[in-house]
Amino acid sequence: MENKNQLYDLIIIGAGPAGLGASIYASRYKLKNIVIGSEIGGQVVEAAEIENYAGFNSISGKDLMQKFQEQTEKLGAKIVQAEAENIEKTDEGFEVSLGTGEKYIARSVILALGMNPRKMNIPGEDKLIGKGVSFCATCDAMFFTDKDVAVIGGGDSAATASLHLSDFANKIYLIHRGNIRFKPALMEQIKKNEKIEIISSQGIKEIRGEQKVESVAYESEEGDKEVSVQGVFVEIGSVPKVAITKDLGVEVDEQEYIIVNQAQETNVENVYAAGDVTTGSNKFRQIITAVAEGAVAAGSVYKKMKL
Repeated sequence: MENKNQLYDLIIIGAGPAGLGASIYASRYKLKNIVIGSEIGGQVVEAAEIENYAGFNSISGKDLMQKFQEQTEKLGAKIVQAEAENIEKTDEGFEVSLGTGEKYIARSVILALGMNPRKMNIPGEDKLIGKGVSFCATCDAMFFTDKDVAVIGGGDSAATASLHLSDFANKIYLIHRGNIRFKPALMEQIKKNEKIEIISSQGIKEIRGEQKVESVAYESEEGDKEVSVQGVFVEIGSVPKVAITKDLGVEVDEQEYIIVNQAQETNVENVYAAGDVTTGSNKFRQIITAVAEGAVAAGSVYKKMKL
């Protein structure tokens, strides 16, 4: 099915905080807009508990993004849950093709693409995805009830994943390399949690197992070691989702973040970007900054188009 008859003022690609935030502001500016995203809420829905978003002492990522979605739709924007596979420049503006075969056209685009989980690229990782290897503790924790698991990473996402898993798993080995970078409050919770054991390593060598995860091999100061586990949760950060931007010629920095100015403009006219995928907000990848960048991008579209 194709939908070429309707020309939108704005297509927003990405349905996370930046994309939905952009749509809320675009609708209030009376811009005819549509949001396209494979997962409504983006990576935020994976967060079991959020305690740093203004207005909420504590709320799950799923519940917070449900509120974003309700407000977005109440203001009149359409949300299409599908993968945007291609963007082409046309005489009217831009044509966005979806994996479903649908196509939408608009005068301007906001790229709120978010991030992909970073992989370790070690033996056994790809082979055992879905067979014990996971990149989402919130999604898969219940499958490891009363089992032993490893969490790989030394940042807040690894700490949060470990704490969440402790509600289900029997034992959590939190394996990190280099300095631990947990927030003090998270470190305090981990130290009090008897299920979590912190292991300092020189690097992960391999995830072992035939049909399912059986162990993790890692390097230590004492030599190679191995810990027996049934699950491995990889929490080593994320990388920008920019593949769809290549043909448009959108400029990225050395880490592949989309380069934007203070108006959230890219180097391509009428193409804007917002959220974790950009160089904006000092790369401080938080929900509150993603929403702010979405709002700024929508405001910039309005100023250029309507004023």
